[in-house]
Amino acid sequence: MSSRTRARGLKSAAGVHTVRIPRQRGRRSAQPFVIVVPEQPSLTREAAGWAGRMLWRHRGALAPTGLAVFALAAAGVLHATEPWTGLVLAVLAAGPAVWVLLMQHRRPGTGSALAWRIGLAALATVGGGWFAAAAGFGPLTGPLGLLWLLIWGTAQTVWLIVRRTH
Repeated sequence: MSSRTRARGLKSAAGVHTVRIPRQRGRRSAQPFVIVVPEQPSLTREAAGWAGRMLWRHRGALAPTGLAVFALAAAGVLHATEPWTGLVLAVLAAGPAVWVLLMQHRRPGTGSALAWRIGLAALATVGGGWFAAAAGFGPLTGPLGLLWLLIWGTAQTVWLIVRRTH
């Protein structure tokens, strides 16, 4: 049996690594060494796996969190590459307010429908204004970091409430 052939039919158990050390030169009669090392995952790997499974299981409930983290990263990239985009985004931040006015003109709402429209438009306007300011000045400049945290917390809370009631 040459030193390049491997044993056939040898299947290692799950979580076990098999290390084969080939025959040494000059020793034709000696058999190769086989070392079996059981895999013991570290505590960090176990914790990361648990956190990943929890995030995946509750991914629908955490949609605003993902959007907020993406907006923070995107604002940082925009600020680093093209800070003038804050001016363009500032104009677009008024879009939700225009939406409320158009909706009230086309389908007038009263009571809770009007309150939800105004509340969601206000949250979207503040979020858009934050994104414009963060793209222009930097996402963590001055009170923008705290404002991001407040917008994220409000959006996540509203999202969880709406998901519970519907």
